[in-house]
Amino acid sequence: MLKRIFSGLAVLSLCMGLPLEAQREKKVYELIYQDIQAIKQQLLELNQRAQQNSDDIQTLAQQLAEVLRLSRDSRTEIARFQAEQKDVPAQYRILLQRYDGIRAELARITEMLIEIQRAAPLPTETGEAQEQSEQPSPEQDAAAETGGDEGAGDPEEKPQATLPPNLSPQEVYTMARSDYLKGNFELAIEGFSMYQEHFDDSPLVDNALYWVGECYFSQEKYEDAITQFNDLILGYPDSDKIAAAYLKKGIGLSLLGKTDEALAVLKLMVSKFPLEEEAKIAQQKIQELEKRE
Repeated sequence: MLKRIFSGLAVLSLCMGLPLEAQREKKVYELIYQDIQAIKQQLLELNQRAQQNSDDIQTLAQQLAEVLRLSRDSRTEIARFQAEQKDVPAQYRILLQRYDGIRAELARITEMLIEIQRAAPLPTETGEAQEQSEQPSPEQDAAAETGGDEGAGDPEEKPQATLPPNLSPQEVYTMARSDYLKGNFELAIEGFSMYQEHFDDSPLVDNALYWVGECYFSQEKYEDAITQFNDLILGYPDSDKIAAAYLKKGIGLSLLGKTDEALAVLKLMVSKFPLEEEAKIAQQKIQELEKRE
C-alpha cells in the first residue's frame, strides 16, 4: 500500500514539474532571440557605416584623381611656359635684327634725300633778283669798310667743323667709324661731331652721339663720356643705343669711384631692358660692385 502511494506521488510530482521546465526553456529562447535581434541590428548599422565609408572613400578617390590631373596639367603648362620663355630671347633678337635692317634702310634713304637736297641749286625768281642778291647791301659795305671785325672775336662762339666737299652723310659716318675702329679717337670725334652738325635730321645722329661717348671712354675721359651718354639718353629715348649708353654710363661711374650711382644706373638698365645682351653684362658688373662693398 505504501509503495503504491509513493509511486503515485512520484508520478504526480513529475507531472507538476514539466510546465516549470518548459517555462524556463521558453525564457532562455526569448533571451537568445532578443540577443540575435540586437546582433542583427548592430550588423545592419555596421553595414550602413561601411557603405557610408565606402562612398566617402570613393568620393575622396575621385577628388584625389582630379587633384592629380590638375597637378599633371599644371606641370605640363609650366614646362610649356618655360620652353616658350627660352624661345623669347631668340625671337626678340630676330625682331631686333629685322628692326635694325629697316632702320638701316631708312637711314640710307634719308641720307640720299639729304644729299639730293644739298646738291640742288636754290631757285631764283628772275635774273634781276639774282643780280640784286649778288650785289652787297649797304650794311655789308659798311661792314667791309670797318674790316668786318664786329663780333668776330667772340670767344664763346665755337666754329663749326668744315664739311669736306662732295661727301655724302654715309661717307662721313663711315669715315668716322673707321677712325674709331683704328683707334684714331680724336679724328673719330671730329667726324661724328661733323655728322651731328651737318646731318642733324639723319636717323643715325643718335648713333654718332653714342660713338663720341665711346671715343671719350676709350681715352679714359669718363666725365666727358658720361656727358655724351646722358645727352643720348635724354635726347633720344627710343634709340637702339640706349641700353648700351646706360651700361657704359654705369661702368664709367664705377671707374670714377661713384659706386652707389653706378649701381643705381646699372640696376635701372637691367629693369628697363632685361632682354638686351647688355643686361647680362650689367648684372655681372652689379655683382662685382656689390662684393666690393
